[in-house]
Amino acid sequence: MSQIREHILQANQDYCENFGDLGQLESTPKKRCAILTCMDARIDPAKLAGFAEGDAHVIRNAGGRASDDAIRSLIVSHKMLFTYDWFVIQHTQCGMKKINDEIMGNLLAKSLDPVIYEDGEWRDPEIHPGSEEGRKINWLSIDNYEECVRSDVQRIRNHPLVSPAVSIYGYIYDVSTGRLNEVEGACSPRTK
Repeated sequence: MSQIREHILQANQDYCENFGDLGQLESTPKKRCAILTCMDARIDPAKLAGFAEGDAHVIRNAGGRASDDAIRSLIVSHKMLFTYDWFVIQHTQCGMKKINDEIMGNLLAKSLDPVIYEDGEWRDPEIHPGSEEGRKINWLSIDNYEECVRSDVQRIRNHPLVSPAVSIYGYIYDVSTGRLNEVEGACSPRTK
């Protein structure tokens, strides 16, 4: 058994021993909100927002981008579980700023193994063969943080299945300070 697996299983056992009444929580978030953010390990959505279990829905993906699946989850969050405030939170020093569709396609075509980013270049060990399938994916890379947040808020707002009763807010989380910085022009309040 791997060490991390052992760690997780032990931590889960400890968690269960102190689970208390968390099993009584509703699936509807208490704060009636959802957060779309990056999967980056430096971001703890609950801590940065002062939330506890049961307070909010959290949707995570690479870059915290408004992908089709993220929008699907947000729509379910509102339609079925009554969230009315959505927060798009991307962050500084995001790895998605170091790639684009061409880079990812080329790297995956060479090898499926992890790469190393050093001195502004990707180094691929090419241990196992790659696949051309990576060229068929829109990797939703980031060029400019503010523009990306504004674009994603607009993409969500303009989706035909997103209710005008939802407010959408855009922020950039600074991984160096922990501060949420509102992006000018990335706020779309509810209209009804």
